[in-house]
Amino acid sequence: MHPSHGITTVDTGFQRPHFDAAYLIVEQGRAAFVDCGTQHSVPAMLAALAAQGLEPDAVDWLMLTHVHLDHAGGAGALMRELPNARLVVHPRGAPHMLDPARLIAGATVVYGEEEMTRSYGEVMATPAERVRVVGDGEVIELAGRPLVCVDTPGHARHHLCIWDERSRGWFAGDTFGVSYRELDVGGAAFVIPTTTPVQFEPQPLKASIATLLARHPESIYLTHYGRVGDAARLGADLITQIDAMVAIARSCDGETARHRMLVERLTALFLGHARMHGIPHSEGEILAVLEMDIELNARGLAVWLDRGRVGEH
Repeated sequence: MHPSHGITTVDTGFQRPHFDAAYLIVEQGRAAFVDCGTQHSVPAMLAALAAQGLEPDAVDWLMLTHVHLDHAGGAGALMRELPNARLVVHPRGAPHMLDPARLIAGATVVYGEEEMTRSYGEVMATPAERVRVVGDGEVIELAGRPLVCVDTPGHARHHLCIWDERSRGWFAGDTFGVSYRELDVGGAAFVIPTTTPVQFEPQPLKASIATLLARHPESIYLTHYGRVGDAARLGADLITQIDAMVAIARSCDGETARHRMLVERLTALFLGHARMHGIPHSEGEILAVLEMDIELNARGLAVWLDRGRVGEH
């Protein structure tokens, strides 16, 4: 059994079980959350706290890896329940937490109003005096436990990863891909990159993965989903797949059925990797887990192509 180091995985309940994770870190009776899901996730976050015998006033920090709504949409609502907490966020993400109107508008274009309400609930602002903007390398102290915030662009330009020396672990947000426990084989994780809209950039993402690997982490705490080990193997696999995804995107550019082709070729890529990993499930069972990510990855690659960045590797 891997030691917990005071870290609890919280299932935010977004979309399906074991899909979207936040984390609770407890140190000497004080607590920090890393990410928080949506407004609908607030009861789960408070229940995780109560399960550790703590009251909401024990939380000093709510730290966001990035401000995509599945991880940060509930920040304003949760902060209302945490009287002593401050919100920690990347400089590029902070304006969206102070005034989420643009985030809401952008997501509504993608998902529609009905789905926005169903999936995300209300996205509330956080008062400026409760927001702590952190630069690259800045340290947040939790009862003397240092949590180092590192700028990690590639998935989004407002992305932080958080290094916890105590666990020798990274809270990696979406930088280190997605890995679902249903697809583990003999305890070994299967991972794919996430290139969701709208700020995927392959070269920065590969550099950020290298930044994470440079500390030789024992644990990576993913938002999708949970803790994984074996970071060197997974990191190498992610970089191989990012290069393959960029090649696929370029091969589909200019085609009238570009989105369909992207989905088909990404599906083939990930199924091939799943087979190499030895996943015994049927194609249908594997795709039931990865379908949403494949769709969003295809959209994100299309946005990248349309930004005219096809010269990037």
